[in-house]
Parts: sequence; C-alpha cells; structure tokens
Amino acid sequence: LEEFAALEERHNFLTTQLEDLKKTRRDLLTVVKEVDDRVREVFSAAYADVEREFSRIFARLFPGGEGRLVLTEPDDMLATGVEVEARPPGKKVKRLSLLSGGERSLTAVAFLVAIFKARPSPFYVMDEVEAALDDTNLQRLLVIFEELRASSQLIVITHQKRTMEIADALYGVTMQGDGISQVISQKLERTTK
Repeated sequence: LEEFAALEERHNFLTTQLEDLKKTRRDLLTVVKEVDDRVREVFSAAYADVEREFSRIFARLFPGGEGRLVLTEPDDMLATGVEVEARPPGKKVKRLSLLSGGERSLTAVAFLVAIFKARPSPFYVMDEVEAALDDTNLQRLLVIFEELRASSQLIVITHQKRTMEIADALYGVTMQGDGISQVISQKLERTTK
C-alpha cells in the first residue's frame, strides 16, 4: 500500500506537470501566432509603402525608366524575399547584375531613399553613395538629398565636390607634417540663386 500511495502521488504530480506543459505550449503557440500575424501586417504595410516610393524615386533618378520591387513568395509573407527590378531608359534588362556600376549604385540609392521616405527618420548616414555616379545622375541625386534635408538631417561621407557644395557644414580629417591627424570643420553659408 505504501508503494501504491507513493506511485499514485508521483503519478498525480507528473500528470499535473504534463497538464502545465500542455497549457504552456498552447499559450506559446498563441503568442507565436499573434507575433506572426503582427509581423505579416507590419511587413505588408512597409513593403507596400517602400514599393510605391521606390517606383517614384527610380522614375525620377532614371527618367523614362521603370523600377519596382517584387516579392519572391507573395503568399508567405514570413518567408518571402524582395527582388529589385530595374529597367533604365533604353534598356530591356531588369536584373541588377546586367546594369553598369553607376546604374547599380543609383538603383541601390533609389531603394535606400524609398525606405527613408516610406519610414522617415530624424537623420541618415550615407557613406560614398554617389561615388560611382556621373555628373547628370549626381545632380538628380542631389535634388533628392535636398528633399530629404527638409525633414531629416543628412550626414554624407563624400569626396564629391558638388555634394560638398550643398552642405551646411563640412568636417574633414587632415594630417600635418608631424603625422598627427586633426579634425577640421567649417560651417557654410547657403546662397540662394
């Protein structure tokens, strides 16, 4: 009888533990479903906004061209990828690998700016994003930089003189003859044309 009582007590304890585990599993599955639903909702909204902005920005950076974002698995928002299709004017290609270096660079900047416009932030840091651009494409990008400056602060690392000319302040690093680096800064006065 003592062994039976001990086994019965152990059985009751394990049964209670099993029920607790089953309840915890159900609760976790409910939380996972809620998180998945929220991720689908947020990602879908963000994707729609960025896709809309990308089409607009791409058309401005490549007049006469067409760019769009495409989901690889539109039926499964949790596992989908995003592909960038870019067709500059006069070209039939859509794959990024077939574009020139400058076209790829400008397409990547168009994607970044689309994200910036779809989900604004107080500031953006960009490092040599315009290095591969010719003068015409750089001028188009600088117009978009001016628009971003209206609502955000831009920190742009660059060697392009024309990009520096639109800045409010310049910061640089120089090295004197003694080999010691020194940071220099200069606020610029903007002239209206």
